Amino acid sequence: MTTPVAVRVWEGQIRTVWNAWRTSVALSMTQPFIFLAGMGFGVGALVDAGDGAQSSLGGLSYVQFLAPALLATTAMMAGAFEAMWPVHDGFYWRRTFEAVAATPVSPRAVVNGLMLWWTTRVVVGVGGVAIALVVMPSTRSWGIIPAVVVSVLCGLGFAAPIASWTATRTSDTPFAALQRFVITPLFLFGGAFYPLTALPGAIRPVAWVTPLWHGVELCRSFTVGNSSPYGVYVHLGVLLAWCVAGYLACLVTFDRRIRR
Repeated sequence: MTTPVAVRVWEGQIRTVWNAWRTSVALSMTQPFIFLAGMGFGVGALVDAGDGAQSSLGGLSYVQFLAPALLATTAMMAGAFEAMWPVHDGFYWRRTFEAVAATPVSPRAVVNGLMLWWTTRVVVGVGGVAIALVVMPSTRSWGIIPAVVVSVLCGLGFAAPIASWTATRTSDTPFAALQRFVITPLFLFGGAFYPLTALPGAIRPVAWVTPLWHGVELCRSFTVGNSSPYGVYVHLGVLLAWCVAGYLACLVTFDRRIRR
């Protein structure tokens, strides 16, 4: 009974997916190696062979440019997914959040517990990418440790705002549109695969205000060791702003949905 209620909510989420944890961990560990083999070394060999390739990538090889960014994109994918169908399941299909709130667990504790769970899920997802970066000599550095922390903030910067929106939905139909028109374009055009300067000037501000680009820039700068204090503070400020705003929005929408 002395266990914090938010930890109990977190434990409940773990128990929900416990039977599939081996598959989740196995995929998290193998997918980064497969992706890097195809994109980092396959496509990377073609990119690096081009004239002026390294100058356009800030003096980095394509593997050095791409690999750290996968920490942030993986965090975005994991956080966005957990904030859609699993949250909708808790409100609409199985209504577990209402059942939990019928006990001494408050809606705020539900949100806090989910924040812990989203952090856990993102750490598992980016852990495989971090191991891949450690294995490759060209990306191995102590900067991977702060890059993992940054990727967690990036994942929460997507999970919390999306979950607050999910709490207002009565159907999962809009989730496909969110994946197709928001998450996938950000994955492709958020600065992970090529510099943002390659995009038209009118599109760049869209990436600047999203958590992904700031997460990508921080993960890359920490890993290759070219971060500047000013840039770090700006990127961290944007990521924290998204996390805090999403958390506060969750407190409002979860409370309304559970108590109605």
